[in-house]
Amino acid sequence: MEKNIDILLESGNNEFNIMEFTINGDSFGINVAKVKEIMMPRPVKQMPKAHPSVEGIFKPREDLITVINLPQYLDASQTEIPEKSLFIITNFNNMNIAFRVHTVEGIRKISWKDIQKPDKTIYSGADGLATGIAQYGDQLVTILDFEKIVADISPETSIQVSDIDDFMGRRRNERKIMVAEDSKLLTALILECLNKAGYVNVVTHDNGQELWDKLCKMRDDGTYEEIGCIITDIEMPQMDGHRVTKLIKTDPVLKKLPVIIFSSLISEEMKIKGKQLGADDQISKPEIAHLVDRIDKLLV
Repeated sequence: MEKNIDILLESGNNEFNIMEFTINGDSFGINVAKVKEIMMPRPVKQMPKAHPSVEGIFKPREDLITVINLPQYLDASQTEIPEKSLFIITNFNNMNIAFRVHTVEGIRKISWKDIQKPDKTIYSGADGLATGIAQYGDQLVTILDFEKIVADISPETSIQVSDIDDFMGRRRNERKIMVAEDSKLLTALILECLNKAGYVNVVTHDNGQELWDKLCKMRDDGTYEEIGCIITDIEMPQMDGHRVTKLIKTDPVLKKLPVIIFSSLISEEMKIKGKQLGADDQISKPEIAHLVDRIDKLLV
């Protein structure tokens, strides 16, 4: 049994659809924009020397898809595959990946303003594995950081600082670049890469709301002309990247500022949405060298 996911929202309204699923009775969530379909489990071919949480690969159609056992990843003591489970087939960072979960509960619409950022003690790690906590009545749903999970299993799928080597040795560029990114890990990597490429005046913000508040202050005090470029993720608590792009591009003063959307969710559909909102460019993570190249061209 397969279930196609095709739920669209108005661009820039700061809402998204969350698919709720369970593992051992606990509720988790994933942005529906990352989900291609839900599938009954298929036989999986094991691969030698794979990460303990990687079950192997299978080929439902034309593409080979890696299967990650999410219950085992979250709790290494769970080594047995449950009798009843489902595959959530995802697409992000230009990759198709299947995550095994126990049940899928349904889809809910929620505003990013209602997502609370957890502290890093939740699902421990360099930045934790939870990007936010959603609340439905008395129920709390943990939104997992699937990019971080995949990067932990396969580090080469994340931003590679070495990709910037060709940009080293250039003159320092003092133009201010403002970044909105909720992942501490990715923020640090983006900052390191931009500094390595010569961009030394980079200011980071944890979400779109913080970035927008700062832009409004700079607009009102007349210092907004210091800004050379804005880089924003899409998925962020409080205000997402589409919403902040829409606010910038509809503001009579700030609309001339270049905006680059840098996200794991860039797809043909997302490119259409971003273009409608006025984004000057849209680049898929982890293409950091492409990002630097586009900044170069926009700041000419």
